[in-house]
Amino acid sequence: MNSKCVLCPRNCGVDRTTTLGVCQVSSKVKVARAALHFWEEPCISGNNGSGAVFFSGCSLHCVFCQNEKISHGQVGKEVSVEELADIYLDLQSQGANNINLVTGTHYIPQIVESVAMARDKGLNIPIIYNTSGYETVESLKLLEGIVNAYLPDFKYMDSGLALKYSHAKDYPNVVKKAIAEMVRQCGMPQFDENGYIKSGVIVRQLLLPGHVKDAKAVVKYLYETYGNNIYISLMSQYTPMPQIAAKYPELNRRVTKREYDMLIDFAIDLGVEKAFIQDRAVAKESFIPEFNNHID
Repeated sequence: MNSKCVLCPRNCGVDRTTTLGVCQVSSKVKVARAALHFWEEPCISGNNGSGAVFFSGCSLHCVFCQNEKISHGQVGKEVSVEELADIYLDLQSQGANNINLVTGTHYIPQIVESVAMARDKGLNIPIIYNTSGYETVESLKLLEGIVNAYLPDFKYMDSGLALKYSHAKDYPNVVKKAIAEMVRQCGMPQFDENGYIKSGVIVRQLLLPGHVKDAKAVVKYLYETYGNNIYISLMSQYTPMPQIAAKYPELNRRVTKREYDMLIDFAIDLGVEKAFIQDRAVAKESFIPEFNNHID
């Protein structure tokens, strides 16, 4: 790793061997959870579960983060690159449909090395890169040939909302470039005989309460840019966390059925055919995994 870290768009440039960057973790890989995960899109989780590896730390720090326990790097177990490769292999042995790398931006060099190492040892299931979408094209290029499918968020089209809720006014422009690179690498989604994803891009849009207009703008951009060459996952699972009640009261509620139906109807009217929708019952804290250094 370069002594001045510029892996994410924050470009904080710190030496993470001695100092914590915006991501709040050092250059040593820290994993908060590695286990079969059953709450992704059906083509990812399937019946057996996705082999999810949740990395500690995050470069975005959204105010409504459901994974706040790990996003600040306070929870997790440090592992070597070799141990990380063995985690992938163990998840494969448990029957995982894929290896699902969650928020790994700040560990991209180690991910590249560990996946190559695991493949040499027999890893043969797809690698999915699960991200906030706040990625540099330069870092994503390091993952070409390593990642089979990308699962990015597209959180906001409005830079004002991006600044207010994720401290990143540049988020819309950054994520547009990032998704373009992901599509260049992986092309149209491809699935195996069981309907599980082998390659391609699924873009997630988490509907925030009171922000249907911005969510529609995201969907419109994605459809006008990529048509049905990507899947769009329209998510209703927003769960208000305790930390947002005082400062962001407008976010201190679930999305209503009317709000979510408006977004779905908009996507259908637009012509979106390849999409995933959610049952609103998933908007519960019980669907947020425990981050207690659980590494199977």
